[in-house]
Amino acid sequence: MTTQQELARVVRDHAGRLAGALVSLLGDFAAAEDLVQDAVEIALKRWPVEGIPDRPDAWLFTVAKRRGLDVLRRQENYRAKLALLEPPEPSPRDDRLRLIFTCCHPALAREAQIALTLRVVCGLTTAQIAAAFLASESAVSQRITRAKRKITDARIPYRIPRDDELPERLTEVLTVIYLLFNEGYLSSTAERAHSRDLVDDAEWLTALLHGLLPNEPEVAGLLALIRLHRARTAARFNPNLVLLPDQDRTLWDHAAIAEATALLTRTARRHHAPGPYQLQAAIAACHSEAADWSRTDWPQIVVLYDMLLTLQPSPVTCLHRTIALSYVRGTATALTELDALAGDLDTYPLFHATRAQFLRELNRPAEAHAADERAAQLTTNPAQLDLLHERLAN
Repeated sequence: MTTQQELARVVRDHAGRLAGALVSLLGDFAAAEDLVQDAVEIALKRWPVEGIPDRPDAWLFTVAKRRGLDVLRRQENYRAKLALLEPPEPSPRDDRLRLIFTCCHPALAREAQIALTLRVVCGLTTAQIAAAFLASESAVSQRITRAKRKITDARIPYRIPRDDELPERLTEVLTVIYLLFNEGYLSSTAERAHSRDLVDDAEWLTALLHGLLPNEPEVAGLLALIRLHRARTAARFNPNLVLLPDQDRTLWDHAAIAEATALLTRTARRHHAPGPYQLQAAIAACHSEAADWSRTDWPQIVVLYDMLLTLQPSPVTCLHRTIALSYVRGTATALTELDALAGDLDTYPLFHATRAQFLRELNRPAEAHAADERAAQLTTNPAQLDLLHERLAN
């Protein structure tokens, strides 16, 4: 019997390739997406009963083509294009990367590029994308709809850009993969605490991009960042969420940490002005290389956060900096800086959970309890909820 998790993984893996093939051959983004969604819906109904076919890609393609024929009987002008379609041959899975570059075209607004790619290529729900943007679902849905229409109307080509076109798209491509990794690392939904499949996808796409662009420092930085976090995965759930101070560091993959750190070091030697992903990877390396929590190099982490904020100001980054700051300049100072973020992060659960921790350290239990309650109200991730409920019960 195929598990639901295995079924979802196979469908997502092959749907991305199918979408890329159909966009390439039809030249119509919206029509291709409709065909893919129809094929996916049929697969999710039939595969749990019939089992996953030996060639899921060919199965999905056949269903999409049959559905396309039904549609094209009413749209005669597309018949010639459909007749040219052939089932995709097994090949390196670069179609999803091509489709990501198509969605991240500079003709689209930046947030629309990212939202569209996360929805169509990576398979995230509108709710998950809204959580990543700290935005409403309706706003995200409108961005996606407008972006689809723009791609179709402007006939944006389906291909990896030329070398001279890469810089204007690479930032958004990396953002998409980074947000995909974040959603897999700690889910924003109530269905699961984390998703190994999404993390696998993010690492695979980044490694593929690194092979395509080996001299791009930010690609290497993102790859190192993902691998450093993945190296600690075995200690993060035991079975519930275990925060970094309490993790059993003997469970970490120290060989993977060494390899990721070496990649980061080689990149830093070639490029002396680190970008945001390299800086985040350097912060992760500081945590990963510490023998225990008490030996964490907090002053260095604060410096790295300051550099990151100079390049990429963000209230969420400011929040994480306050945690490091509490170990350098004290909890009271950190709480003052954290409270200054309330206007931007009042609906962000980690803001209130962090504030609760600071208040407990300052012996203000009633305020800490209220902050934890607020965090629990805003949290959907089951592992985070369990942790907050445990705190509230004590």
